[in-house]
Amino acid sequence: MPVPGWRFPTEVITMAQEALQLLVSMHRIVRHLRRSRTTTLLHPTQFLALMLIADEQPIRIGEIAARVPCSQPTATTTVAALEQSGLVRREPDPVDGRATAVVLTDTGAATVEASGRQAADELAHLLSRLDEPDRALVLKAGEALARIADDL
Repeated sequence: MPVPGWRFPTEVITMAQEALQLLVSMHRIVRHLRRSRTTTLLHPTQFLALMLIADEQPIRIGEIAARVPCSQPTATTTVAALEQSGLVRREPDPVDGRATAVVLTDTGAATVEASGRQAADELAHLLSRLDEPDRALVLKAGEALARIADDL
């Protein structure tokens, strides 16, 4: 229940506005990178799942659902499509042999590498529009954002 006459401190409002601007800008850049991607014709959920599998393999489908995020049935369908395309395979979970884990195939690893290389090249092209101090600032911010992402 709000306290009459109480207001958020200006610093909190400013940080929220700046955070929103950052969020919108990051979303627009990621959308641009996804649209410019020519190395694969994957649905965005498939692409996110493939990148997650590459980073975390072996990984269970439930974990994919939680981290993409999507529903368990969507994760199952997504993995099935990736498997049918020859990008991933299911194998017994090394921790619990009763469960199934998902890993990349050689084709999946090549797709991840090509997609990552193309996205990095396109992002470098976008960053080249900035002057050197702004480009250095964005790249330094990338290090901090990576620490946040690692904790997700």
